[in-house]
Amino acid sequence: QVQLVESGGGLVQAGGSLRLSCAASGSIVSINDMGWYRQAPGKQRELVATITSGGNTNYADSVKGRFTISRDNVKNTVALQMNSLKPEDTAVYYCNALIVSRGIRYYWGQGTQVTVSS
Repeated sequence: QVQLVESGGGLVQAGGSLRLSCAASGSIVSINDMGWYRQAPGKQRELVATITSGGNTNYADSVKGRFTISRDNVKNTVALQMNSLKPEDTAVYYCNALIVSRGIRYYWGQGTQVTVSS
């Protein structure tokens, strides 16, 4: 069974920084794309950033220049460094990964709350 477990959320003032981490564990053959999504109250879940197994990255326009996604292919982890946080970044952040296990499918973490106060 495959699991994604996030950590690192919390409360921070506007302009501050947080680092989210996500670790994949279980019967993993390989991991393709990994990414972070977020969902604010009353809004749909949206893409924040993705990274391929080769290290190619993609960011939502709203976070470009402020957030950095990275991964460790040996440890099966993905991180999101968030700088210059704004109140509109407040949301539950979810880790996502396309994992080859007994088949191939997307997995989601349980989510971690990020709250940015003004």
